[in-house]
Amino acid sequence: MTRFHLSGNPAYTIFDSMADSVRFTVERTLLRGERTIWSKSSFVDEQGEAMTWHDFGTLEGPGWAANAVGGAYEIHWFGRYTKQPELCDIALGILDHVLRDGFLDENGLIFPYRDLATGQYCLNFKHNDDWLCPGSMAKVGYQLLVFSDFVDEERQRVMRTAAAKAARWISDHAPLADNGWLARRCTREGLPYPAGAEGGDDLVFATSGDGLFSVMLMTELTARGLADYHDRVRDRLKQWMCLGGLFGSINHDTYDQQESVSYVVAFRTLLRAARLLDDEEMRRFAYGVCLAGLERFKLREDRNGCATAGLLYMEDSWDTCYLWENAEAALAYFEAYEDSGEHRYLDDGLTILRAIAKHHHGPDGFLTEGVDWNNHVGAQHHFEGAEFGDIRYTEPFLNHLHIVEPTLFHLERMGPKVARVDG
Repeated sequence: MTRFHLSGNPAYTIFDSMADSVRFTVERTLLRGERTIWSKSSFVDEQGEAMTWHDFGTLEGPGWAANAVGGAYEIHWFGRYTKQPELCDIALGILDHVLRDGFLDENGLIFPYRDLATGQYCLNFKHNDDWLCPGSMAKVGYQLLVFSDFVDEERQRVMRTAAAKAARWISDHAPLADNGWLARRCTREGLPYPAGAEGGDDLVFATSGDGLFSVMLMTELTARGLADYHDRVRDRLKQWMCLGGLFGSINHDTYDQQESVSYVVAFRTLLRAARLLDDEEMRRFAYGVCLAGLERFKLREDRNGCATAGLLYMEDSWDTCYLWENAEAALAYFEAYEDSGEHRYLDDGLTILRAIAKHHHGPDGFLTEGVDWNNHVGAQHHFEGAEFGDIRYTEPFLNHLHIVEPTLFHLERMGPKVARVDG
């Protein structure tokens, strides 16, 4: 079998790729008010123009596709690393938009989206309040916690309070499916919502990896001494492991029983929980089932004329290589290397970032949302109308910026240990 490996490109490093991604988002996709900053859209083209025909086109906020807190954190980290305080200020403006402008409900609910066309806040990417994904809300809480370490005391207090309240809302309201695992969707009142985003039955209602984010948030709160979810974390993950591990789609509009990023999130969650609980069985499951499960998603060669070698595809029914998922996988591999010392994980993480770096377009740093090597979205959505190719759109704070976190994790924490040919 061909090795899953790409060598570094000194002419265009993973740092260069990251810097271009930040430049495009900051220069092309932001709107500024008197006190806060927000994204003009959660779905833009190569020029940074909003694609309003798409569900994401008039949405912004901290939710799954919009990812304002995660994007702000990544811009802030890049600003700190490169000693550009103006970027840190921009990141804080984006953060303040989430903290001040109506996304945080007093009862702990975090609204994921604001519709730019109407000004209304909504619970899902279909622009309505019929359902929400509590795990995705938990992801925002986790991002608030991680980012809170790098801000002033007042912002820190608001962020940690919001994260703790979100966990309590999930603990009190998020329903369980019949198998004992966290249901993928629920109503605002906490009732199960077993339909898919577009109607019909949600085939992964009881098996989605989305619930892992809820456990990750509770694990992080407990590790920081901000709450005590020891028993809840243990019980949830033991049940999940007894079921063999559940890896259904995290993306809200896909419905496979095995999605690559679900294996990634499972590994990252179990590794943290294993440390918190001092649970070796959980750690073995993280490596032996979750991380090992990524092998079948690896593309070791270019396909249909697309630069796919070194990337992971999303899932069997939709095998495009989406870049936020690949960036999340790179981060998991770096965490595995730091934890285990096994260099194959370091190589896998670097390979993914090097592969991603091949998919920028134009002079402004645009990074495609995905490499559509099997033509799922249609040639009209590819650059130059190619039958197979990079998609002409991106999510400015998600697919576009998510490479920042694994890249800087590597450069800051592993630079002293390994040759930094990608620096």
